[in-house]
Amino acid sequence: MKTIGILNGPNLDRLGKREPEVYGSETLADLEERLKAKATDLDYEIAFFQSNHEGELIDKLAEWVDSGVSAVVLNGAGLTHTSVALRDAIAASDLPVVEVHISHIYQREPFRHTSLTAPVCKGVISGLGFYGYEAAMEFLAKR
Repeated sequence: MKTIGILNGPNLDRLGKREPEVYGSETLADLEERLKAKATDLDYEIAFFQSNHEGELIDKLAEWVDSGVSAVVLNGAGLTHTSVALRDAIAASDLPVVEVHISHIYQREPFRHTSLTAPVCKGVISGLGFYGYEAAMEFLAKR
């Protein structure tokens, strides 16, 4: 069975507590449960990983390449706008990656309007809340 990796970056472990007016009241555990159900519907397995540390995200991506994960949904959070290293890891992985943002980054601070990782991703979904992850999974499963 194919596997989609869900890679979540800094502060996403604080979902439900951090800025609920921006990110909502659901938690990372809620998101994982929702995406497990979606994976079952798509006949995929799912692998989750969240870290507040850039290097751990890069290491997990490399591990997934070596273990046969077929695609990745990435919410790089703040690293999206700052990490050349994460961008390079995505490019080197040869995995199809869809970048996801819970909030609508283009309605927020100007520094959030630039993504260093987007140019090496298959697509970007922004502002659809948790549904953005599901939409990314559907796209990747149908590729």
